[in-house]
Amino acid sequence: MSIAMTAMIDIADANKTFTMHLQGGIELPVVRGVTFQVNPGECVVLSGPSGAGKSSILKMIFGNYRCDSGRIGIRHRGALIDLASAEPRQVLNVRRATIGYVSQFLRAVPRVATIDVVAEPLIVNGMARADAQARAGELLHRLNIPERLWQLPPATFSGGEQQRVNIARGFISDLPILLLDEPTASLDAANRAVVVELVAEKKRQGVAMVAIVHDDEIRHLIADRIVDVTSFAAAA
Repeated sequence: MSIAMTAMIDIADANKTFTMHLQGGIELPVVRGVTFQVNPGECVVLSGPSGAGKSSILKMIFGNYRCDSGRIGIRHRGALIDLASAEPRQVLNVRRATIGYVSQFLRAVPRVATIDVVAEPLIVNGMARADAQARAGELLHRLNIPERLWQLPPATFSGGEQQRVNIARGFISDLPILLLDEPTASLDAANRAVVVELVAEKKRQGVAMVAIVHDDEIRHLIADRIVDVTSFAAAA
């Protein structure tokens, strides 16, 4: 069986250009010819200097950025869906059922308790609130967020604490694809080690992951393959 038939993510010749509408329609090429696959239980790390297009590729996989041409193939409920041509409603369905995303910064609803921020993805997908909160508490414990803080909104936390809440929220769901954008950037050594453990657990569960990690040690601990995005550089 070919890689394309088994891959959870199958990107082929994807191109992205930004059009600067407020600057006379100037076109800014971002990436060109992006091609790689990610199989179940595999973590692929995107590497390259700042501005090389790593975050743009991650956003193309999540459907935040629509690529200009090429394919962003996502295996969703057994079928390969091309997010490059999918309708917005289908993109939302894929995100809800298939793709998790840990962004660089926590974007939580103000005044919502931390335990509910973390549990919310499970509740939305039908889990009982008490069960979802219990699972959220387990993750918050592992990420060293004290229980006395769980009823407070994460907006009151330090940057590192907010990032740990963000990680807990991203890892709580049992989705088959997980995207990680600098998950360890604000963490100390102990919590970076917890994230490495969480990634290893997701691999054992067969989750396909794409990550951006600038920490060399973490990158080599979690990466099954490293994709150098400079090979997809778009000439201006």
